[in-house]
Amino acid sequence: MLSDWLSSLSIIGTGAVTLAVLVGAAAVGQFFRRLQARRTAGAEKESEPSVAQEGYLLGSALGLLGLLLAFTFGMVINRYEARRELVTTEANAIGTAYLRAQLLDEPHRSRLSNLLVAYTENRIDLATAADPNAFLATNDRLLTEIWAAVSSARESALAHGISTPLLMTFNEVIDLDTERKIAWQLRVPAEVLLLLLVFLAVAATLVGHQIDGPRGRRAAVVLFLLLAVSITVITDINRPMTGSAKESQQAMRMLLASLKAQPPRVFDQFKATQPAAQPSHAH
Repeated sequence: MLSDWLSSLSIIGTGAVTLAVLVGAAAVGQFFRRLQARRTAGAEKESEPSVAQEGYLLGSALGLLGLLLAFTFGMVINRYEARRELVTTEANAIGTAYLRAQLLDEPHRSRLSNLLVAYTENRIDLATAADPNAFLATNDRLLTEIWAAVSSARESALAHGISTPLLMTFNEVIDLDTERKIAWQLRVPAEVLLLLLVFLAVAATLVGHQIDGPRGRRAAVVLFLLLAVSITVITDINRPMTGSAKESQQAMRMLLASLKAQPPRVFDQFKATQPAAQPSHAH
């Protein structure tokens, strides 16, 4: 299918195909204009109302194209913002899980702390790598090990009265893993992009039918380039796993730096110690 073929194109390839479609459609419009001119050769000059009607039609088509572009751009930006907010939410969840793990006894505390640090590092790599599939297996393995460590720490958590909070925060970490994976897969439907391409072709045909002279052609080329760049940007944002417009991982990087700066032993500094026995004084 055409929509599947468009989805398989690279980002630059999508922009190039869009520009080629625009130029080809404009050439078709110019062809019909010349054909119409030959058929009406020797007849009366085209009336002003007819020219005005064609101008209104072109303006309406370009206006509708602008609305469709804005609608599509809004969809991809909303998805981008959702992915960006999930980064901060996940960083907060991992940070909370790390702090609650410090209330456990050893070796559970160090085990969970080290796993969360490794998991955070891998999440950053997974979200920024050119080939994220290489980090998916590590991501899932670490999640399994984290939950196994939580299960092993159950008795320690019960002893400290934090069993429920500990389970809730690690459940949230696991839930956010799924939410981010789903968000990475969500794209604007290919049918919407195909409809947009059809509108681009129709508008370019009308532009090609209306332009006349070198100045009009230069203006049309500028318009087509801007439209092709717009489609390229939309495609880039619409491909979160392979595009260059990835959501910022600053929150996760800040979290990772904080976790590495606060190993488990840091949280032992104020733990109570047995007071030294006071010597007794005879009276």
